[in-house]
Amino acid sequence: MQANQPVLEVKNLQVEVEQAALIQNISFEIQAGEIFALVGESGSGKSLTSLAIMRLLPEALQVTDGHILLNQQDLFSLPEHQMQKVRGKQVAMIFQEPMTSLNPVMKVGDQVAEVLRVHLHLSPKKARSRVVELFEEVGIPEADSRYDWYPHQLSGGQKQRVMIAMALACEPDLLIADEPTTALDVTIQAQVLQLLKQIRDARGLSILFITHDMGVVNEMADRVAVMKQGEIVEQAEKAHFFDSPQHPYTRKLLADAVPKRDYRTLKESRTLLQVSNLKVHFPIKKGLFQRTVGYVKAVDGVTLNIRKGQTLALVGESGSGKSTIGQAILKLVNATDGSVEFHDEQLPETDLTQLSERQMKPFRKKVQVIFQDPFSALNPRMTICEIIREGMNSLQVGPKGREAQNQRITQLLEQVGLLAEHKHRYPHEFSGGQRQRIGIARALAVEPQLIICDEPTSALDVSVRAQVLALLDDLQKEYQMSYLFITHDLSIIPAIAHHVAVMQRGKIVEQGEVEEVMGNPQHEYTQQLLNSAPKLVRDAL
Repeated sequence: MQANQPVLEVKNLQVEVEQAALIQNISFEIQAGEIFALVGESGSGKSLTSLAIMRLLPEALQVTDGHILLNQQDLFSLPEHQMQKVRGKQVAMIFQEPMTSLNPVMKVGDQVAEVLRVHLHLSPKKARSRVVELFEEVGIPEADSRYDWYPHQLSGGQKQRVMIAMALACEPDLLIADEPTTALDVTIQAQVLQLLKQIRDARGLSILFITHDMGVVNEMADRVAVMKQGEIVEQAEKAHFFDSPQHPYTRKLLADAVPKRDYRTLKESRTLLQVSNLKVHFPIKKGLFQRTVGYVKAVDGVTLNIRKGQTLALVGESGSGKSTIGQAILKLVNATDGSVEFHDEQLPETDLTQLSERQMKPFRKKVQVIFQDPFSALNPRMTICEIIREGMNSLQVGPKGREAQNQRITQLLEQVGLLAEHKHRYPHEFSGGQRQRIGIARALAVEPQLIICDEPTSALDVSVRAQVLALLDDLQKEYQMSYLFITHDLSIIPAIAHHVAVMQRGKIVEQGEVEEVMGNPQHEYTQQLLNSAPKLVRDAL
């Protein structure tokens, strides 16, 4: 390759489906050793662009114009058998969700070795040796023994490291990273980002980094391009991009990406839910007779206090026990010890952990849940009207007649920013943000006092996330709703919470008012979480 020639050139790329343009005349270049960030919301065309570069577009989609040059070679002119040699060897890709990209019944080492055997024709012995070297390079501990592990035996961060090792196996010139850290906790995300930077520096690797996280862009990118509805609306050097964004859409993305600094006003309020010394231990069974040999202490002596009309944010990494606490409050898992007391004037004060399912039914009206993935939480075979009506009927809340229920459902949908006619549609007809609004409407239908929000914004784009958080805030003010907000995204906590509890390995290591904990963290784990979160310069705004 000639000096100063770009590794990748995308020229006037156009992708259509049934004569409707999904990508319209986009052009950009990536230089050797450069990290080029392609940002935008879901549906903007970022991932389609990466699939076009790899020539992996679905059959229904057609490239109707443009060229993609990799080291001056036009990829669209290559027959498929030659393109197969380019993939993995000259350009490789890391996907957002490593678990779905790895074969669950094949050892992780063999999956990486397969790439080496196909492209470099290495012997099994040499391939294994090279895979162990790659595992060591990407920071997988005990690399030789981990070669023989299966994907389910690795953590999320380790699985993503395997995917990076696979992508780097044949020393490609270009690495496409498609939202590689979206599903990871902040500390693991920081490790993966640092790893990618180290590999870029060591190998002179060019990286196309696709993301909707502006904090990650600020940490990683040399240059940035913003996509909206299939078009690139702005392209600039990183410093200029953040200091002086030109396009209104870019300014909106940056504004939505920076959570409000003002902390929530604290008012005197009575306790609604008291969790005391809660323990949830799962037995570890081994041997032919499945004897209990120990316990996984998912929740180990947790005490929390949620007040009427206020939000408690519960933060920590995956596996810390956050979601298990929510499940224990809802009695979806059984507590091993401790108590969960719900204080309501209309119901007798009692320990929920001691109630039967029949005794629990009146409390189910009072405590609802919004899940992380709204699509899997909604029955795909039911209309939105049927989904919302189901909760009203099973818990006997709200109007009884079908017509009156339809009016109530319309009112709920409008309350969460949807239209009346949406009630006749199915979940797959909505965007991620709209599906999350449907989940909120379903929770509101039974008139709860407490909603457990289990990572409800982690899969959403920054602007959609801002809309959902604003909606939850409005509902709290209107109905004096209480939230237990489970998250690993520390950036949103000042905007949504009154109190915060930090969880590590089943225990609460620090809790208090948000301003106190976020502004002056005492525990080293809280400090580590705050330091690991990608930073975004506010001064540009």
